[in-house]
Amino acid sequence: MRSAVRQGISVGLATGAYGISFGALSVASGLTLWQTCVLSLLMFTGGSQFAFIGVIGGGGAGPAAAATALLLGVRNSLYSLQMAPLLHLRGARRVAAAQVTIDESVAVSLAQPDPASRRVGFWAAGIGVFVFWNLATLGGALLGDVLGDPARWGLDGAAAAAFVGLLWPRLRQRQAQAIGVVAAVVAVVAVPLAPAGVPILAAGAAAALVALLTHRPGGEETA
Repeated sequence: MRSAVRQGISVGLATGAYGISFGALSVASGLTLWQTCVLSLLMFTGGSQFAFIGVIGGGGAGPAAAATALLLGVRNSLYSLQMAPLLHLRGARRVAAAQVTIDESVAVSLAQPDPASRRVGFWAAGIGVFVFWNLATLGGALLGDVLGDPARWGLDGAAAAAFVGLLWPRLRQRQAQAIGVVAAVVAVVAVPLAPAGVPILAAGAAAALVALLTHRPGGEETA
């Protein structure tokens, strides 16, 4: 369980650091400091937030920005279906879990070897990202354009690097390798052709299809 907590906090720090760029870009797009912070507190899904301010910053209307953000947030609803049987939550804890059901919390949870560690990993990553992301959002909004391009500081790759670290140990099986390759190819092909959010959903659908086709009853994979 200690390993799950360490992974959760590490992912929280890596992902939260990228919140600095969101805060700076949000203010530059025309949102106020308070609007920026409330967006991180309530929406709390990085891809959707960047999509929202991207549309607003480009002169788009609020409904268009909300629709784009919603499209990217669909995957979190799918995650909740997977995590609900593991967490078995009710009442306020269920509401809290829904708020922190994001890419990072699910990834850390599924990387653990047993149910107890998966629950710990879910909460460690979810709460870690929530805290660090919102603190970083505030800092970025206050600093504004002082930071410049996030790529200069490596913040644009922090979350991606954390995901690679989590996924790498799970790529030893042929099924996992096939799923990873197919999802990556679909995403790369779809990015220049499809609207924001669609490549993620397409890659997820492709990964699910490959998993279904290569799965055998009894837990064995096909050759």
